[in-house]
Amino acid sequence: MQASPAETLSIPSRTNAAAVEEARIGSRRLGVVVFASGAGALATEISASRLLAPYFGASTVVWANIIGLILVYLSLGYWLGGKLADRRPDPRYLGAIVLAAGLFIAATPFVARPLLDLALRGFDALSVGAVAGSFFAALGLFAVPITLLGMVSPFAIRLALADVREAGQVAGRLYALSTVGSIGGTFVSALVTIEAFGTQRTMVGTAALLAFAAALLLGPRALVVAGVVAGLTLVPPGAVKSTSGLLYETESPYQYVSVVRQSDGSRVLELNEGLVAHSVWRRDTVLTGGYWDLFLLLPPLLDRPPARMLVIGNAGGTVGRAYGRFYPRVVIDGVELDPAVTRAGRRFLGLGDNPRLHVVTADGRPYLALTKRRYDLIVVDAYRQPYIPFYLATREFFALARAHLRPGGIVALNVAATPNDHRLSRAIGTTLLAVFPQAWRWPALRFNELLLAFDRSTSRAELVRRVTRVRGRLAGLAPLFRRELVPVRASGRPLTDDQAPVEWITDRMILDQIRRGGRLDERSLPTAP
Repeated sequence: MQASPAETLSIPSRTNAAAVEEARIGSRRLGVVVFASGAGALATEISASRLLAPYFGASTVVWANIIGLILVYLSLGYWLGGKLADRRPDPRYLGAIVLAAGLFIAATPFVARPLLDLALRGFDALSVGAVAGSFFAALGLFAVPITLLGMVSPFAIRLALADVREAGQVAGRLYALSTVGSIGGTFVSALVTIEAFGTQRTMVGTAALLAFAAALLLGPRALVVAGVVAGLTLVPPGAVKSTSGLLYETESPYQYVSVVRQSDGSRVLELNEGLVAHSVWRRDTVLTGGYWDLFLLLPPLLDRPPARMLVIGNAGGTVGRAYGRFYPRVVIDGVELDPAVTRAGRRFLGLGDNPRLHVVTADGRPYLALTKRRYDLIVVDAYRQPYIPFYLATREFFALARAHLRPGGIVALNVAATPNDHRLSRAIGTTLLAVFPQAWRWPALRFNELLLAFDRSTSRAELVRRVTRVRGRLAGLAPLFRRELVPVRASGRPLTDDQAPVEWITDRMILDQIRRGGRLDERSLPTAP
């Protein structure tokens, strides 16, 4: 009687030494396949987030959708894998499943581009249907390969199980191998391959790993397919986003970074989905006409000339560059989390123009917690558009910031808004008042507001008087300040580290703007070149 293929991959109850050795080799092959499938599933999940980040960002909302759908696909795979393994316990079927998953993963970065371009057009038109549809369509691309990879572990357990009395041991061993593979796939892709080789080559490399693992079960012919898949790593990835005027792009461990030349010759720094500019550079002026210029009115609001300033969210150094022109004596510590952003700023955005700007590579809040320095001005502009990191908008953070202010100092925050929705600035303003004796709101732009928190109370009349002393190009901001500065009134509960629904509030603002048919057409400040 001929043994089934499943029996050749398990240890049967016979004493023939050759059969035992053959089964041991088969068990090792199964272990390699299970390990590779675990690595492939998590490497693909990490790559999915990076593939989508340039178009949809990397907020917790995006991550929740990615993780949730990946778990749905894996669950479906577990169920299907168990059913198929009981019906056809053939190692060749398992090999075919793994190989098919690898081929789908290899194709994904190439097939996804049209869907993601649709998302880009949807953002431009503020079409929620196009954005949401392309988002879930892109995630749908991962349904087949992740479901197939979910089938591997239950299928492998069925093949490796020779005696029901060993079921727990066999299942535990193979699931442990799968989990170890998942750990390896997570850290290697996130910390090594994506930064070194990019998302496309990481996904193709993951596909090649799966194809070679499948060849252990399918035989030498499958090695040809694996070699072809591995050869796709030689295909140049090209531009991640086909943006007109693209000067530079890179994928850092934190985000997608690009510098784009505008039609007027200016350069802008964009992150992830590129909904807004994070820094602007012009050859012949440090003024932008954008919200960065609002920070130039902070020094006159003090009762003394500032000596040291902290910028959390330095980005390409637009604020620091302008201070080098208008307030050259101020020493600036510019904290920027992503060194790739700093490199882009130095190369394309004039980050090195102000010799008194010292860039610190760190996260803003841990930096404040560890530094002993105190500042006259603390600026918070740490967007990962369109969201403010929640931990930079809580009562605990503002208490930390106040502890690092010199007496009479000011904390200033750039906060997103829409013409009809100011709930985010109200929430953050309420939180500021839980720590500071006074806070003001300056809605100088339609989509950006400046929130000001003072260590000492100062009357509105006095603030307006101080601003009127400004001369030159900045003088045009004084009437805007005098006309639109309003005190912050507490409304609701302050945001805390435990509960700060910043992303939820921001999403509601954006959706409301889309529902109203509005566009992100911002007006320019009087300082516009």
